[in-house]
Amino acid sequence: MSADHTPAKESATPADGASPGAESGEGTELIRFDKVTKRFGAHTVLDSLDLKVYSGKHVTLIGPSGSGKTTILRLLMTLLKPDEGTIKVGGTYLTHEEKGGKLVAAGEKHIREVRKNIGMVFQQFNLFPNMKVLRNITEAPVHVLGMEKDAAEERARDLLELVGLTAHLDKYPTQLSGGQQQRVAIARALAMRPQVLLLDEVTSALDPELVAGVLDVLRDIAHTTDITMLCVTHEMNFARDISDCVMMFDQGRVIEFGPPEQIFGEPEHERTREFLSAVL
Repeated sequence: MSADHTPAKESATPADGASPGAESGEGTELIRFDKVTKRFGAHTVLDSLDLKVYSGKHVTLIGPSGSGKTTILRLLMTLLKPDEGTIKVGGTYLTHEEKGGKLVAAGEKHIREVRKNIGMVFQQFNLFPNMKVLRNITEAPVHVLGMEKDAAEERARDLLELVGLTAHLDKYPTQLSGGQQQRVAIARALAMRPQVLLLDEVTSALDPELVAGVLDVLRDIAHTTDITMLCVTHEMNFARDISDCVMMFDQGRVIEFGPPEQIFGEPEHERTREFLSAVL
């Protein structure tokens, strides 16, 4: 995407994903992908991707399955590593570090330190089945961040109130519905006080009647906190509601980006129009 944030034309290949308004000083750069390529065998999932996300912005990635959206989130969580290019979070390299004036592969200690700034909510809830709700939320703050147990529990209770689950703090995950488990997973991610929250199709594993409750919680978080959000979703109404910027992916590239009213109302790229006509 161009430096002046002009929406991409059909013949253009956008190179960065800066949120609208960032050029006027609203927020600082939080995430930066520089020429990131990721391959699985002979298949290129991300193709020399340049991407920027600014602090406090809500950016939604849309596009067909296999277009590279979830790969971006998995790279940020270091579940995958780029084959080429670099990623920065908060101005610090994520999977690289500078030694002796050269950029080299980062050690695990460096990666863990940078990754503390990132929280992720997955499609599957990934809760610890042997721990009650309260401990599911306090475990990482206590053992990773070194928080006192009492402080971690106070924070967890506040977050459970935020997601509407105060009455369930002494239950095990198996005693909760899928929607309730996903809300616990959201609270657990927020308990680490991340700078950025990654959301990977967080309603795709839920029964349809449970989707609205989870999306309502995420809307509240988007509208009442300053946390940066990077979201992959097929819930287009949700994307329209919470996004500062929507990016359309196809074949490992951002082909169009802009505010939701532009992307959903007057998309300029034919591939975007085709995709939206199929999902709306």
